[in-house]
Parts: sequence; C-alpha cells; structure tokens
Amino acid sequence: MSLGQQNDTYGRAPRILFYSHDTFGLGHLRRSRTLAGAITQANPEASALILTGSPVAGRFTFPRRVDHVRLPGVTKRADGSYAARTIGMGIEEVTELRSGLIQTAVQQFDPDVLIVDKEPTGFRGELLPTLESLLRSRRTKLVLGLRDVLDEPEVLAAEWERKEAVAATEKFYNEIWVYGMRSIYDPTEGLPLSPAAQSRIHWTGYLRRDLGPVGEPPEQPYILITPGGGGDGRAMVDLVLAAYEQDPDLSPRAVLVYGPFLSGELREDFEARVAALNGRVTAVGFESQIETLFAGAAGVVCMGGYNTFCEVLSFDKRAVIVPRTTPRLEQWIRASRAEGLGLVRMLDEFRDGLTTAAMIKAIRNLPTQALPSEAMRDGLLDGLDYVTDRVDALLRREQERATG
Repeated sequence: MSLGQQNDTYGRAPRILFYSHDTFGLGHLRRSRTLAGAITQANPEASALILTGSPVAGRFTFPRRVDHVRLPGVTKRADGSYAARTIGMGIEEVTELRSGLIQTAVQQFDPDVLIVDKEPTGFRGELLPTLESLLRSRRTKLVLGLRDVLDEPEVLAAEWERKEAVAATEKFYNEIWVYGMRSIYDPTEGLPLSPAAQSRIHWTGYLRRDLGPVGEPPEQPYILITPGGGGDGRAMVDLVLAAYEQDPDLSPRAVLVYGPFLSGELREDFEARVAALNGRVTAVGFESQIETLFAGAAGVVCMGGYNTFCEVLSFDKRAVIVPRTTPRLEQWIRASRAEGLGLVRMLDEFRDGLTTAAMIKAIRNLPTQALPSEAMRDGLLDGLDYVTDRVDALLRREQERATG
C-alpha cells in the first residue's frame, strides 16, 4: 500500500504543511496552492495546510483537502523597512506573533512534510524556532522549495549571507527542490552550499498548471494582458493602453486583468482610459480563475513572474514578456533565458526600450510567433509529477525509519 493512501505508522493519512511568507504579491501563495492541489490529488487521503501572509488569500478557492491559515500581514515601505499591514504593532512584535502562530499550527497539525517556499529562515527569521523544534523531533521531513530564478548570483549570495540562509539550509533541510531545469538556470549559482547540500537538490521541472475544465471565455479573439498581482504592473499596463490609444487599428482587442494590488487613483485613471477605448480594451479587477482567460486567449502580454510563465507554457500561448528589473533582476533573467530558447519574446527595456512604438510592434507580431510547444524540451513541465513522487518517497522513508 502506498503511503499516499495511508501512513500506517501514525494511524492516519499524510499531512503536508506549506509555509509561504507572502509579504506582497501572489507568487508564493499561488505556487503553494498549486503544489498542495497536486499532492492531494495524487494522494487521495492526504491533506494540506498552507500558512500564508497574503492579504488576499481568502479570495482564492482551494482544492478539496487543502486549507490555509492567514498570518498577520506585513508590508514593505519605500525605504525597504517593514511594518505591520493592519494591526497596531511594531514589526518586531508582529514577527514574534507570526512566529508563535506558526509554532502552534505546526504543533497542532503535526505535519509529515513541511515545504518552505523560497525563504529558508522565513520572514525575518520567524521560522527558526519551528525548524529547531522539528529538527529535534526528527519526524517531519523538511523541504526548501526554490523557484527557477531568485536573483543575480552576487546579489543573492549577499542576501543569503545577511539572513544566514545558507547555514539554515545546510542544517535543517532534508531536500531542496528547484521548480525549474538546471539546463535553463541554476538559482543556487554563487551560493556557498556544501557538496552535501548540493547533493540534496532536486530539479523538478516547471509546475504545470491545471488544464482541466475551464469556464466560458470572453468573446474571441482577444489577447490577455496580465501584470500578475498588479502591485508592480503600472508601467506595463500604461504601455499597453498607450499602444491601443495611439494605434486605432491595433488588434485583436485586449482583456486586461489588473490584479488585486493595482488599485486606488491609479486604477481609476486606467479605468477611464479603458472606457475611452470603446471596447477595444476591457478590464477586470482580480480573476482568481485566470486559467479561463488564458485558455481562450490568442496571445498574452505579461510580466515575467514565475507563475505567469508557467501558465504561458502550460496553455501553450504565444507571449510577450515585459519583465521588471527592480528591485531584482529575477524576471529579466527568466524572460531572457526563455527568449533564447524560443519559448517567448521579451520586450527588453535595455534592448528595445519601453516605448509605445515597441509595444505596438510586439502586439502586432504576436500572431507570427512560434508556440512555446515548438521549442519545449522533455521534462520542462514535469514539476508536479516530480514533486508528488518525492512526497511519496519522503513519507515512505519516514515510515521505514519509524518501524526500523
């Protein structure tokens, strides 16, 4: 009997816990939600719980046997410091509160596997007390999950040294999963990981998005415009609207998804510009089922976040990626590598310039692009299958240790 069906040692079905610090944006939560859904689908008796700081977690639907616990939110100020998002506490107090909530959740949920997204020590080290406790008990298997690109090697190395993240990775984690392919990019390049830690790295491939039933798409044809969470999407949205404003013959029409973090006066300004385009661009605020819009689109103009890139590949959509370059080069590195492989085209501010003319040209050329599937290599989208296999292997290993 597979441990995906029953964890006989403890007389219960497997429990998988995800930690997703989420100070801003949607990327970490969406990745954890995708992984949790795949694991519980592959293991019909398993359940998963996601610890997240995302302020919009409650606006998502979660798969069966997957739930979430919302940690008090924090926000990053313009000067780089952090503050509590809503409650009247200092950052040290709110970090201590989050840390205590994490410890309580872990004690009560008692996971067989803990999968930590991106930050080995958690936000401001809030995960360290829990990691120390789990290391002493030696029952829960600890996994660090990394997206395909983190940052430039030198910048990342300095950040991890400041956070003592290398030492934590060496000490606590049984495995390191990279949700990409080493032949495309190695996010650990420049990190002084020991040979032992390097031997624990698994290259999973990218995380395929569910291609199951989708809703009725808008009237076709259309191209999808998505800045992801939207918090840093102002420049891209402005450029797309300017392209349709300047070129009255630009087609097909565009469906714009603002994202939950593009709001306030800026959103109102964009809404007025969309209305003036008389249906050539339509817009929605936040689409938790964005898969429907992806499935029906003739092409995509997007930023270069990990989840959006996975959706472009999964739905096999011609795409123009407009990567951000601050505060880190993660999106630019991803888009540059993907363009070099023929998977997408990039509107590069350094090479092409972020001009209205460049955007018009990019949209007009979308129909002549090759589909991503024409350049895909074997294993590129096998990440979810690889992860579910690794979870089963970790559970099996723990049962063998416990029954010794």
